[in-house]
Amino acid sequence: MIIDDTKKLGLVIKETRKSQKLTQADLALAANVGIRFLVDLENGKATAQIGKVIDVCLALGLKIDIRKPL
Repeated sequence: MIIDDTKKLGLVIKETRKSQKLTQADLALAANVGIRFLVDLENGKATAQIGKVIDVCLALGLKIDIRKPL
């Protein structure tokens, strides 16, 4: 899947969390982030805290793959 905006990223994170039957509190704890941050992330709010975004993705077992356009 190509993620090209914060709304899509938030949707993928939210759907993955729900498919793993995790609450927002569970995921926030596993990723060592605040619940408010996670709520904002799932809602697609733009943020400069990329380290926390990566922590959330890793806690869900998601991989980030950045490629140069061909």
